[in-house]
Amino acid sequence: MSKTIGFIGLGIMGKPMAKNLLKAGYSLNVCDLVQAAVDEVVACGAKAYPNAKEVAQNSEIIITMLPNSPHVKTVILGENGVLEGMKPGTIVVDMSSIDPTVSIEIEKEVAKKGGFMLDAPVSGGEPKAIDGTLSIMVGGDEEKFNEVKDMLLKMGDSAVLVGKIGSGNTCKLANQIIVAMNIAGMCEAMVLATKCGVDPERVFQAIKGGLAGSTVLNAKMPMVLERNFNPGFRIELHIKDLNNAMAAAKAVGMEIPLTGEILEMMKALDGKGEGKNDHCGLIHYYEDKEGVEVKRLS
Repeated sequence: MSKTIGFIGLGIMGKPMAKNLLKAGYSLNVCDLVQAAVDEVVACGAKAYPNAKEVAQNSEIIITMLPNSPHVKTVILGENGVLEGMKPGTIVVDMSSIDPTVSIEIEKEVAKKGGFMLDAPVSGGEPKAIDGTLSIMVGGDEEKFNEVKDMLLKMGDSAVLVGKIGSGNTCKLANQIIVAMNIAGMCEAMVLATKCGVDPERVFQAIKGGLAGSTVLNAKMPMVLERNFNPGFRIELHIKDLNNAMAAAKAVGMEIPLTGEILEMMKALDGKGEGKNDHCGLIHYYEDKEGVEVKRLS
């Protein structure tokens, strides 16, 4: 608990994760491009710095929680970045969901400066970030993982070391494929039920306790029924993850056709301006084609 943590990236996920660390009693140094997010976390007890370099100068563990690979590279490797301020022995924990090859590339640069890096992406979306029950998938050195595991468990209810650096993000890509397929299956099934004249809410109640039941179904079907597409996880971010999955598959000579199909559905919605909707907004792809709306009837 004595180590000071730097937290860079206070977006939909990062802000509640940072707040949970503060609630657990950790000292936190933060920075983000959005001043309102910084002010909110500072009001909870964090100390703000203007850039990643100064956060690193004043912290022993650095957490980054950023949208995609280029953002992580800029924050860690770029001007006024983590490496310019990092002390030898610092542990950098990148909790962003990025291309595994980029995690490997960044880790090499961190090691040259005497630091250590773990890739530790998360699953669970905003609700689980808020209540501190994220699933955290980690790649990197086991000894360094054990040093930060207690800290990670203040943000999640599980933290599993999957393998070497990059393994955490490979695991996250597998997770995102499964989540995408769950959502697509739910949407396809519920539009079919609606078009056949069956109440989709009753279908949900009938199947959720059986083999078709899932965390995804329980979290996303109520949102669809309420026509609530406010993002816990945006379509545009799921597109990013599925693009990374396609790239990872190509690198090992594998075809992942179902992933490719769902990616194209999401891209179609993004092209219509729906990329910032929650990924359960995939229902619109089917609804638009079939001329029905899946909603609560009473």
